[in-house]
Amino acid sequence: MRPKLTLKQIAKELDVSISTVSKALRDSPEIGEDTREKIKAFAKFYNYKPNNIALSLKNRKTKTIGIIIPEIVHHFFTTVISGVEKVANEMGYNVIICLSDNSFDKEVINMEMLANGSTDGFIMSLAKETMQKGDYHHLIEVISQGMPLVLFDRVVDQILCDKVIIDDVLGAQKAVQHLIDIGCKRIALLSTVDYVSVGKLRTQGYKLALEENDFELDEDLILKIEEMEESEEKIEHFLKDKDVDGIFAVNEHFAISAIKYIQEHGKRVPEDVSVIGFTDGELSKRFIPSLTTVSQHGTRMGEEAARILIEKLEKTPGEDEQYRTVIVETGLVKRNSTKSLK
Repeated sequence: MRPKLTLKQIAKELDVSISTVSKALRDSPEIGEDTREKIKAFAKFYNYKPNNIALSLKNRKTKTIGIIIPEIVHHFFTTVISGVEKVANEMGYNVIICLSDNSFDKEVINMEMLANGSTDGFIMSLAKETMQKGDYHHLIEVISQGMPLVLFDRVVDQILCDKVIIDDVLGAQKAVQHLIDIGCKRIALLSTVDYVSVGKLRTQGYKLALEENDFELDEDLILKIEEMEESEEKIEHFLKDKDVDGIFAVNEHFAISAIKYIQEHGKRVPEDVSVIGFTDGELSKRFIPSLTTVSQHGTRMGEEAARILIEKLEKTPGEDEQYRTVIVETGLVKRNSTKSLK
């Protein structure tokens, strides 16, 4: 039996992107007519069968939820999965987990696979590359066909769906305010690039705390990192010539890389430099010194996302569609990487 042709294979054969193939097969005017016809002819010749999301939804229920996360390295995402599974299992649902690896193409492929009768709805956090491209056609298509979607953590205003988030601005503001309260005068920020929503919002919180305390904003004290793989090297290079007494990092990995550099170069944490991270994972608890962090309460976020999705799946057909955004409050967990209040 000839294996089923996929969007990925068509894209590879015709040397175009998966997004282009997907749009061309839906007759999107964004794709030129020649390219559209070429892709459709190729798909027809090889008997490509597109996913029928609507048919899958209307004719059968799998009692399965699909989760797509951008990376597994962060403890936060594992806690969200734990929360989803807890509620889903209690309500008679199973869970399938996919990893996009922050890749737009992998995210599209994962959605194609899970929407093809494998799941009834999605819970997901957007890939970094998806947010960079600003291409959300695969999400819009799923929603338009009646398949419920709940976004968490990394969300975008352009997609009308249910969302579970924290107040990233307020969480960051609290963290920087704590550094100011314990006497820090020069506070560095280790963040992600701005197209990642959480990094952008946490940067806003950092700036807001400085402004409210009449601190002058020094752009030289802000580092924006694109790739996790190069973060340690970037942080070391950044801190080499910086005279700082406080550091706020938008995740625990950046914070721990900063602490390692500080300690290896003759300074003490927290006596010389106080450090706060974001996400209260196992690294934060077990590292020496233990890390003061902003807790995102990932398990609760997962539980909320699962409840919202299952409510949508079990509601009476024909009810008015209403979307909501649940905001989970953050908390500051004080440990040994910051000085005590005087």
